[in-house]
Amino acid sequence: MIEVTNITKYYNDFCAVDKISFKVKPGEILGLLGPNGAGKTTTLRMLTGYFEPDSGEIKIKDFYMPGDTLKIKQLIGYLPESAPLYHNMLVFDYLSYIAGIKGIIKEDIMNRLRELSKLCGLSEIMHKPIADLSKGLNQRVGLAQAMICDPEILILDEPTSGLDPNQIIEIRKIIKNIGKEKTIILSTHILSEAEATCDRILIIDKGKIVADDSPENLKKNTLGESVITLTLENADADKVLNLLKSIDNKIQVEPGICNDASKISFVIKAPGIDNPMKKIYLKIRETDWIIVEFIKKTQSLENIFHNLTTDD
Repeated sequence: MIEVTNITKYYNDFCAVDKISFKVKPGEILGLLGPNGAGKTTTLRMLTGYFEPDSGEIKIKDFYMPGDTLKIKQLIGYLPESAPLYHNMLVFDYLSYIAGIKGIIKEDIMNRLRELSKLCGLSEIMHKPIADLSKGLNQRVGLAQAMICDPEILILDEPTSGLDPNQIIEIRKIIKNIGKEKTIILSTHILSEAEATCDRILIIDKGKIVADDSPENLKKNTLGESVITLTLENADADKVLNLLKSIDNKIQVEPGICNDASKISFVIKAPGIDNPMKKIYLKIRETDWIIVEFIKKTQSLENIFHNLTTDD
């Protein structure tokens, strides 16, 4: 559906996007994450044809930029960070106006507005002035304008920025519902939002891609280190330590927190060891120790983002 190859964009001498490449499959929801100034918005503006890359290639379906930019724009619905709304207009009049600009014939406009009113939850505000709407309702109207011509691809720049938690949940539901039928690329600063909404996350830092995977795989694989919490009953601490070290001398063991004197707990780090939980379990099974807790801790998306986008 979308194939980006080595695109680069400069603002004078500043490289905002530096030879990034990625693909987006049909029906996928891709989250674009990164700190301020990382190149997210510039990337989205190149995908929509608003900016032309200084080098590299963008292919969407069978079309290429810049030669087929107009045809590509016809495939895309775009919601920039500041929704392009006319605040002196009623919601109904504004969406009707956008439908006309997008070339929807007059006879079909009413049916399309009914569909969008239901999908985006606009039925109670269609005849209200946009100036009277909350930020969350403005975003719903913005989503409706991006979808007015039923595009195959939706590109959303910070669609939940500035919303309260309830509004974020509402917009998330709409995006997930839309994503059942469309390809979506969205940028966000809200990591929990990306984790809950996106099939795949692409993290950009200083114009370069530093991670590209599903949220689950990012949390499992980013640092290549397993951290395991193990709590045992009927066990001796020294014997447990010797047994764990016998598996692999790279295993690191620290005392864990356990409030029950009849049990002992350990925090185990197993860097570079393949399937450490299985190996530990098989060893413990040879003893008469009772496993009370045996959990592999994954990285939080917040920690991953921090590690990949800071120099600390």
